[in-house]
Amino acid sequence: MDGMHDLGGKQGFGRIRYALDAQVFHEPWEKRVNALYGFAVKLGIFNMDEYRHAIERMEPRHYLSASYYERALTSLATLCVEKGIVTLAELEKRANGTFPLSMSSAPGRSNIPGRERFKAGDRVRVRSDYVPGHMRMPGYIRGKTGVVVSESPAYPFPDAHAHGVKAEDEPTFDVRFRSEDLWPNSSDAALVHVAVFQSYLERASDSA
Repeated sequence: MDGMHDLGGKQGFGRIRYALDAQVFHEPWEKRVNALYGFAVKLGIFNMDEYRHAIERMEPRHYLSASYYERALTSLATLCVEKGIVTLAELEKRANGTFPLSMSSAPGRSNIPGRERFKAGDRVRVRSDYVPGHMRMPGYIRGKTGVVVSESPAYPFPDAHAHGVKAEDEPTFDVRFRSEDLWPNSSDAALVHVAVFQSYLERASDSA
């Protein structure tokens, strides 16, 4: 999904500001939201891919203006309404006003048929897939070529898992990219490692 959330590799945001001793929570309600969505996942009300996708579905202006835990709250509330746990009217009654939810979801997709297995040293290309639903592939690697470094254990394919679509678990591959290939003429020389699901990869035609 090419939404406002996929900001990796985007230019124009300036230097990243951070503090080594930054607080995790700033208000009591943030702790409560964090606990509630973790509890909902533990109870099986929704899974983490559904949770992530509900954040991706936030109206772009709301997403950009919201804090980290406001996004978590919007996702939690949206999924609880969609799962029938609570109604929007009940939320707005408690909030004494409007309660913005995420926009409707698009259909998901299952695993790519004919997936290949790769080993360390294989050259692979990220598929140029554009899907309206959830996707755990950062846009800046789409269509780019890299080298497989290692393989991680299988996990539910997120494009399906976020939408209740039946799919097989599949591994992710640690793929090493050259920054010059990702951002030609716009970056210092560096190596970027990305965990890429098997369905997002194909063997590069120039593979040795």
